[in-house]
Amino acid sequence: MATGQAIDAAVQLDNIAVIRGGRLVLQQLSCHALAGDIIWLRGANGSGKSTLLRLIAGLLPLASGKREVAGSLAMADENLALDYTNTLEKSLALWAGMDGASASAQADAMAAFDLSALAEVPVAYLSAGQRKRAALARVLNSNAQIWLLDEPYNGLDNANSSALDDQLIRHARSGGIAVVAAHRPPTINVADTISLSAQTKIRAA
Repeated sequence: MATGQAIDAAVQLDNIAVIRGGRLVLQQLSCHALAGDIIWLRGANGSGKSTLLRLIAGLLPLASGKREVAGSLAMADENLALDYTNTLEKSLALWAGMDGASASAQADAMAAFDLSALAEVPVAYLSAGQRKRAALARVLNSNAQIWLLDEPYNGLDNANSSALDDQLIRHARSGGIAVVAAHRPPTINVADTISLSAQTKIRAA
């Protein structure tokens, strides 16, 4: 990470609209998050949860409205972003090196999601739930101020769901922001819950 004065994390979306594949996926949507906020996105498949996360990450253009994001970002979605041919430990270490994280921090992130015993297992051999936990460990070890998590509870058992809750709370208390897209209602206190099923309108191409 760059040296110098830390920037307070913030996400501001004002009256945004997003078009994907010729369809108006999101429109007239606003979302404001400051340091310490957890924002929960709910909605049916196709309602625009993933689209909104990718927009915040700067991976999709706006059709209209304003997007302002301050702070470093890390995303965990359906794209694992780990080398399938390498062991889990080495795959996570590649990201840790780019993010400036220490070996001890990586070990702590793996332990947080019960991955220590899988360190020498190739990523290709991990189950869906184990890969989900690996993606979360990568985000946890990123030092990013803003976490963008797409259906992070899918494939997690009760113990690891609780571990994720704990990490979200710690991240918020340290001044971070988390935007979580999930079918399930939150099991922790959140700053805001946005129902995209109520706001999203789709038209034919």
